[in-house]
Amino acid sequence: MPRSLRVREGCIRAVKSCLLRNGFPSQKILAEDLGMAQSTVSHFLNGKPVDYANFIEICRGLGQEWRDIADFEANSEPEEVVLVRAKVAIVFEGFPSDRFANANARSTSHKTLSQQLHQALSAGGHEVFFINNSSDSASYLKRCDYLLLLISEESAASEMILEQVQLAKELHNLTAHKPAILPILLELNTPLSFDFLSYLTGIQPWLWRGVGDSFKLLSQILTIIKEGRTSLTADHELAVQWNAISSTKKSIIQPLPAAPPELPGGQVEITSCFYIDRPPIESRCYETIAQPGALIRIKAPRQMGKTSLMARILHHAEQQGSRTVALSFQLANRKIFANSDTFLQWFCASIGQELGMLEQLPKCWELADLIGSNQCCKAYFEQYLLSESSKPLTLGLDESDRLFESPEIADDFFGLLRALHEEAKRRDIWKNFRLIVVHSTEVYIPLDVNKSPFNVGLPIDLLEFNSQQVQDLAARHQLSWSDTEVAELMALVGGHPYLVRLGIYHISRQDVTLSQLVKLPATEAGIYSDHLRRHLWNLEKYSELMEAMREVVSVSQPVRLRSELGFKLNSMGLVKLEGNNYIPRCRLYEEYFRDRLNGT
Repeated sequence: MPRSLRVREGCIRAVKSCLLRNGFPSQKILAEDLGMAQSTVSHFLNGKPVDYANFIEICRGLGQEWRDIADFEANSEPEEVVLVRAKVAIVFEGFPSDRFANANARSTSHKTLSQQLHQALSAGGHEVFFINNSSDSASYLKRCDYLLLLISEESAASEMILEQVQLAKELHNLTAHKPAILPILLELNTPLSFDFLSYLTGIQPWLWRGVGDSFKLLSQILTIIKEGRTSLTADHELAVQWNAISSTKKSIIQPLPAAPPELPGGQVEITSCFYIDRPPIESRCYETIAQPGALIRIKAPRQMGKTSLMARILHHAEQQGSRTVALSFQLANRKIFANSDTFLQWFCASIGQELGMLEQLPKCWELADLIGSNQCCKAYFEQYLLSESSKPLTLGLDESDRLFESPEIADDFFGLLRALHEEAKRRDIWKNFRLIVVHSTEVYIPLDVNKSPFNVGLPIDLLEFNSQQVQDLAARHQLSWSDTEVAELMALVGGHPYLVRLGIYHISRQDVTLSQLVKLPATEAGIYSDHLRRHLWNLEKYSELMEAMREVVSVSQPVRLRSELGFKLNSMGLVKLEGNNYIPRCRLYEEYFRDRLNGT
């Protein structure tokens, strides 16, 4: 084995970009996390030789396959490490023929591929298992070496698979990069949600184009696992880039007046004709965001349309000449929340990367030990992001609830946001800063009333669809529904935007009739099964939440819950307030969870 290795010159830029993506806003933080000298990390990132063992360790920290970036010209390549027996999880979801009448040859061929992979890997001596939608999937993910992710249109829209990908990415970042995630796209034009794509950014995907690619795929997967590699290779003929795949990040154009039904999942695209306005919310937001120093707070339970609304406000601001950045705290690794300094560096670095101003950040952080991270963050905005020659900057912060899990960081950060918002009242430079804060639940951590951003600006509470909006959505799916038909669906799912849209989508596709939907809703075989299993999976991870939900669905009258439990169940969208007490959000949830939780 060589005593030292260095990064190939052509890979240096790509490797540097991996710092922030893997939760390291600076070289110093990566060095501290690995227990190395900062000079060692600096040498690695600048293509200078470092100790062989350190090279491997830094590659693991940055989620890189070391063989792909090492410069072997001056050294002989080290012997391959053969992994004799690996644990491989296969994640795949299609539309089985017993569930939808229009299941076709495409989904059949996808299922065949998944079975061929299972057989080939098993024959190669590896332990292989399919990850299903049960609560056991988390334990499987924690012990597997590889996650083979087969991405079809159906799996890309699956809430359960999104949860599993998120967990796998967290495990990958926290452990010795296990499981290694190997994404295989089964269709080139698979629509990927913003969250789905964000979790897989930086991970090389391959594209299976049909049965003609099956042998190549099977043999290469076996080779990759045999060699102990942790990623698919970028130079293989099956390799593709994420930007070649259809996703929510499309060019901004006017939506067509009519379009084929879209499988609901995640943010509703700007181009979609299936986004339903809820007057006067949109017009008020568009008017407010154009004002100097604007602050908009959007609060609603999960899947009520918060991110879709935020995207439209940002789009409107961009049309008015503002620079825009959307940042989801869901994408921050757990290590980002180690302390306020690390978090604020990540926050500034994420925005700077989007605006092409990342290189200036280290200079602003040089005095952090003397003046504190808040002042460094403020200086970075003033000196670079909001310079007098710059256009206004509109920042959208999604999934802000995640900070509630770290009260000290939340107190510092939200206090900083409030202070920056107040700066616009006395300094012109801060009039160019406009802010959108999105959260799912009530603020259940104590914040100084004078430091909180949650009692200033324009508050927006997203409500459920009313009957007219449900009827409008049905019409956009080419369904001419009467008031009675609208009432039937709403009796089952209320006006919950995601549940309404999912039901109308499948009815318009003739996968199910309205009559069938309302008669047999709360089963593991219905169109809501994936959605319901995801909620059950999440509840099973938190015994207090599961017990609180059991209490709500077990009685016919509203239930008083501990504030924090009620807030969390409400943020998940499972319950709603009636006075100071809680009731199930809709009949679908009441029936399903009464059956499942009372039997546990």
